[in-house]
Formats: sequence, C-alpha cells, structure tokens
Amino acid sequence: MKEDAKLNLFDRIMMAITFAEADEAATAREILEPREANRPGAGLEKRPGNRPTMRM
Repeated sequence: MKEDAKLNLFDRIMMAITFAEADEAATAREILEPREANRPGAGLEKRPGNRPTMRM
C-alpha cells in the first residue's frame, strides 16, 4: 500500500470499529472526527439576487 494514500470513509470506519472493540473509545472517536479543514470549497458563490425567474 502506498504511504501517501488517503483513507476513504470505509477504511476509517473499520479502523474506528477495531479501536472501539479494543476498548480505545477515545481513539475511535478521533478517527471519526469530521475533517472539514481538508475539504475543498465548492467554488461557487451564492447570490440570492441572481435566482432564475419563471416567465409566462
């Protein structure tokens, strides 16, 4: 396995289950913490004044 490969969600869940079964609940919770800082932004600005209108 590559050293720089990122763990996907399934791998993180399985790893957390393993730690939880070994009575390491704190470590399991750390593994499942949301990683918001690493997520890329959508790149789209929300503009409420630029909504589509229905024409009749």
